[in-house]
Amino acid sequence: MEPGKDLTVGEPSKVLRRFCLPLFGSVIFQQMYNLADSFVAGKYIDEQALAAVGNSYEITLIFIAFAFGSGIGTSVVTARLFGAKQYARMKTAVSTAVIVITAVCAVLMLLGLPLNRPLLRLIHTPDNIFADSAAYLTIYILSLPFVFLYNAANGIFSALGDSKTPFRFLAASSTANVGMDILFVRYFHMGVPGTAWATLLCQGVSCILSLCFLLRRLRAFQTAGRTPLFSFSLLRQIAVIAIPSILQQSFISVGNIVIQRVINDFGSGVVAGYSAAVKLNNLVITSLTTIGNGVSNFTAQNLGARKRERVPAGHRAACKMVWCMMIPFMLVYFYAGAYLVRFFLDAPSADAVGTGVLFLRIVSPFYLIAALKLVSDGVLRGSGMMMQFMTATFTDLLLRVILACVLSVPFGSAGIWASWPIGWVTATVISVSFYLRAYRKTGAAKDKPISA
Repeated sequence: MEPGKDLTVGEPSKVLRRFCLPLFGSVIFQQMYNLADSFVAGKYIDEQALAAVGNSYEITLIFIAFAFGSGIGTSVVTARLFGAKQYARMKTAVSTAVIVITAVCAVLMLLGLPLNRPLLRLIHTPDNIFADSAAYLTIYILSLPFVFLYNAANGIFSALGDSKTPFRFLAASSTANVGMDILFVRYFHMGVPGTAWATLLCQGVSCILSLCFLLRRLRAFQTAGRTPLFSFSLLRQIAVIAIPSILQQSFISVGNIVIQRVINDFGSGVVAGYSAAVKLNNLVITSLTTIGNGVSNFTAQNLGARKRERVPAGHRAACKMVWCMMIPFMLVYFYAGAYLVRFFLDAPSADAVGTGVLFLRIVSPFYLIAALKLVSDGVLRGSGMMMQFMTATFTDLLLRVILACVLSVPFGSAGIWASWPIGWVTATVISVSFYLRAYRKTGAAKDKPISA
């Protein structure tokens, strides 16, 4: 039996369901890291602490962009080589990616530590939450090696068709993180820095275990002779996927920082309400993005195995699956948003609760549209159609940032929240158009994918 799961055989709907449902579970537990920090800060410290964690989170997304994009590039190329059964080159692709990702992480840490406070000033962080925001961000930057290497390992497991192993690690570490957060904050009285230290420790353990299991998994692939540790040709293939993905996520992060700056001018109450609501929103969007990554791996494996006709069937199956997942989120967020926002706060102000409820009621009805976009993006990325992928993504981002700045003047915070659905709708039309143009009738891709 192969040490990986072949996504090129079997009914696409069943294959994707078995593969993507553990990915969905993984992202739920992964989001528990941030949700736990916000919950503990809001419940066991105060509203300002929640605002500080949420404010720092927007800057951490810049670093996550690099980790996410690098992991996606590694995952897609590894999946393509696994689908083509080129195991020696697959191992070289993995080691090449790990070497480069480690170097990129080191550079970001050297830049991030001295720049964290200037970045917080740049986004108009309120004075009453500045110190806690800076402390949280500093500790987060120290945890970057774990963030980067875990994302790489997770992407490689997914490329091999194994979504259950990362799920198990995340379930254990996320559950432990909740307990550590409460221990450090409520009993050790470490304040906001305690939530960051708890996350660092739990992510560190999860990362080390993932790498150990990954090394064991790769050794199970039988190859003739010793495989090279580094390949410039494979690095180029990884970069073709990784760099656009990094740029996409980086620009999204920068856009979110611009939006956060606009929000910060409304005061810490609005910041706290937004911090709670956007964590709930990110739970949905990150889940959809992760399933989109699974679609990318499904697409890449099938293209590597020369089974392009399976890609449209996979797209249809993934859309049905995510739409079924989104309906409960839409209903709960729209009708029970006040209860969810209060969950993060011990004694919430009217501004905080009102802001969170308004945000959720504006964005949640459009989750079905966002789901369609992110599944279509997954096919484009797995096919190597990065220009089309970036066009759809940047359209969403630019509209959201511009409209947030413009609409906030006449409509206040409601104008900022309205920029989300407008960006999603426009970008979905573009992304689906690119997908339909590339995969018609027989499912044959017009755009030449990355060679295996």
